[in-house]
Amino acid sequence: MAETATLSGRKAAAPETDRSGRAAVSALEVEGLSHIFGQRQALVEVGFTIPPGSFTVLLGQNGAGKTTLFNLITRLYSNRTGSIRILGIDLRARPSRALAGLGVVFQQRTIDLDLTVLQNLLYAAGLQGLPRRLAKERAAAELARFELTERAKDKVRQLSGGQLRRVEIARALLHRPQLLLLDEPTVGLDIGSRQAILEHVRRLCAGDRIGVLWATHLIDEVEASDQVIVLHQGRILAIGDGAAICAKAKASDLRGAFTKLTAAEARAA
Repeated sequence: MAETATLSGRKAAAPETDRSGRAAVSALEVEGLSHIFGQRQALVEVGFTIPPGSFTVLLGQNGAGKTTLFNLITRLYSNRTGSIRILGIDLRARPSRALAGLGVVFQQRTIDLDLTVLQNLLYAAGLQGLPRRLAKERAAAELARFELTERAKDKVRQLSGGQLRRVEIARALLHRPQLLLLDEPTVGLDIGSRQAILEHVRRLCAGDRIGVLWATHLIDEVEASDQVIVLHQGRILAIGDGAAICAKAKASDLRGAFTKLTAAEARAA
C-alpha cells in the first residue's frame, strides 16, 4: 500500500488503487457498530459503506444517533463492538493511521473567532504537521476554492455564518483527506448559504473523489442521486438512493418515506 504525508507529520496509508488509478477501497466501512450510554442504547448494529467520491446523507431527527456515530468515527468515543475502517484501515487497531485520512466539520463551532481566517488555517496546519511553506500554499489554495481569498486577513468573527462554515471546511481539507464528515453543517444558516455550502461539498466529491458523510435532519438537502442512510433511534431503517427508499416505504417522495419508516419503527418499539 502506498503512503502519503498527513496531518500528524507521519506517513499515512493512501488508499489502494485499481488499474485506472482510482481508489479500490471504501472511504468508510462501518459494521455491527453499537453504543450504550448507561442504560440507553444510542446505536444498534449500525453498518454501511461509503465508496470513494460518494456523497452520502445520514438523515435523522435530533437524537437519532448521528452525533454519537460521528464521535465514534472520529475516536472521541471508543467503539467496543463492531468495526470502523477508514480507507481500509481499522480504526481501533491503528487509530493514528486511520484518522490521518479523515477531515471533520463538527456541528459546534471549533474555530477561534479572534484569529484571522488565515491564522486559523495555518494554526490547524501546524497541528497537522504540515511544513510552513506547504501550509501557506494549501491555505491559499483552499481560500481561493472557497472564494475567501479577500477575507484572509479578516478576523473570523467578522464573517457571516456561511463564510465561517466555509473556513471550517477549508481547514478540514488542508491535509488532503479522502473522507470528509460534516455534522449538521448548515444549522442556523440562511437558504442561500446552505445551498452554497452543499454545492461546494458536492464539487469536492466529483472533482477530488472525496467520500462525504453529510449528517442532517433536513430532507431538502438530499438529491436524487445521493446515497441516503435513514437513522432513527440508533437504528438504520433504510439505505439507498431516494427512489429505493421510497420504494421500500411505498411512498411517493422521500419526505413521505421518512415519515412512514420512522412511524413504523416507533410503533414497533
